[in-house]
Amino acid sequence: MDLFDFNENEERAKPLAERMRASTLKDFVGQKQLIAEGSLLRRAISMDRLGSCIFWGPPGCGKTTLANIIAAQTNGEFIKLNAVSSGVSDVKKAVEKARDDLRMFGKKTYLMLDECHRFNKTQSDSLLPAIEQGTILFIGSTTENPYASMTPAIVSRCRVFKFEALTAEEIRGALVRALTDRRKGLGRYEAEIDGAALDHLANVAGGDLRMAYNALELAVLTTPPDETGKIRVTLSDAEQSIQRKALSYNKDLYYDILSAFCKSLRGSDANAALYYAMRIIEGGGDPLLIFRRLIAHAAEDVGMADPQAMVVAVSALDAFKNMGYPEGLLPLSEAIVYVCEAEKSNTVAVAMDAAREDAKNNADDDIPRYLRDSSYGSREMKAESAKYKYPHDYGGYVEQQYLPDSLKERIYYTPSDRGFEQTVRKIREKKGKKR
Repeated sequence: MDLFDFNENEERAKPLAERMRASTLKDFVGQKQLIAEGSLLRRAISMDRLGSCIFWGPPGCGKTTLANIIAAQTNGEFIKLNAVSSGVSDVKKAVEKARDDLRMFGKKTYLMLDECHRFNKTQSDSLLPAIEQGTILFIGSTTENPYASMTPAIVSRCRVFKFEALTAEEIRGALVRALTDRRKGLGRYEAEIDGAALDHLANVAGGDLRMAYNALELAVLTTPPDETGKIRVTLSDAEQSIQRKALSYNKDLYYDILSAFCKSLRGSDANAALYYAMRIIEGGGDPLLIFRRLIAHAAEDVGMADPQAMVVAVSALDAFKNMGYPEGLLPLSEAIVYVCEAEKSNTVAVAMDAAREDAKNNADDDIPRYLRDSSYGSREMKAESAKYKYPHDYGGYVEQQYLPDSLKERIYYTPSDRGFEQTVRKIREKKGKKR
């Protein structure tokens, strides 16, 4: 066996998702908002001027793939580490090599760090001076919010690019290409897949192209040829390969059921809300969709009438993630019942909409001078700051103007006379609030 055969076999041994990984921006799937012609990121990549950055987004949306494309197009060195398996010593070795290449050859080094949110403070601190001094150009890849999960010193020195989950249409197109690609994909099997099966893989993958590729490959490789020698992947094969059954309703009915669920929550009908939630889940829908709507309605329709509704809904989501299906349906059901039976008030939603409207259309940044940050200001600003009335010096509350002059008469939030908001009204009256 010659070297060529060995390399070809080695390539075929890779998972489909790895074989089909795009190597150029032309073949890259999704993220049009980031890499469209003329965009900042595309210009920076094409001109080899990309600085340190963090790619943040859900699994399977192209973060690592784009980093690899950058590696292929740059004239510098490219080092790849994984935060799970790499330690401080690995970082130091990479930085030393980068420093030597920069001094001796004038070559810059990109350091790609997968799962960068897993780096602890000590590991991050070992990397910080190299980023700061330009010894390396850092590219972090993470599924977690970097502003909350990473060392602020690292994040502040990087540009954060937000990646979105791929659409079902984008995933479907990628699967079709994989089926017909004879060199990197599954084209040599000459497999055929039902339209319904293809749609199912694209929809159920939840924006994760890697998951869709893995399911497609499993379906093709495990489906025996028929009497004509053809591999024909059916909807049943697709369901088994991705371990999720197809929705037992069409798209229109799906949205009708979801609408009925939301309106049942708002209408305080726990029986109907439970039924529609279980209809969606048992029909193949994602339970996390129910949780997202439930949390939204806990804020929108219950709001300050019972702030505990939000706590219950979010806690139920956390419990579901820890317990899994089907046991996790118990806390979900408890939260649905709680949100339904809770007092209702949409005052928070009304207040938010009114404040957003002013923020967009009547923006006024002429903040009262005594509310401004005086730590960097002039003597005059410090004197104005001294006019601020510290509420705790007045028993916890004192009347003073907080909004800019042009908005000082605005009232966004007015508590209702329902649930906890009755208590809010009494607290306001006790304080002698005029608004």
